[in-house]
Amino acid sequence: MPASAQRIVPPGYTTFYISGALPSPVTPTTPGTPANFGDITQQTRSVLDNLKATMDKMGVGFGDVVAAHVFLDPTADFMAMNKVWGTEFGTATQPNKPARAAFRTNALVLPGALLEIEFVAAKKVSAKKK
Repeated sequence: MPASAQRIVPPGYTTFYISGALPSPVTPTTPGTPANFGDITQQTRSVLDNLKATMDKMGVGFGDVVAAHVFLDPTADFMAMNKVWGTEFGTATQPNKPARAAFRTNALVLPGALLEIEFVAAKKVSAKKK
């Protein structure tokens, strides 16, 4: 399973709260037409890529994620989402797994989105030299 039952953040680490990310459209939209976000596999990949881009700017990566919350549309295929999730967490190249909770929600803020994911990350940040 690509999630941990618990994670401990040692003293001296900085905590990063990363807001929930939604998928990006698969194809550009035109005014007056609904966006196409693709299936749950495409959307999960998109959300993880969006989170990675945000986290790169903060200097943290998936290995620093200690907690995750996954919000799923009632029609979303959890196992398909989990398969994509497993390409980033608990792998040979990135063995860390966050504590995770997944929730079915009645509606996400973005019509057509099947999931939203938010992270909490922690990383030892060295003191800046003056």
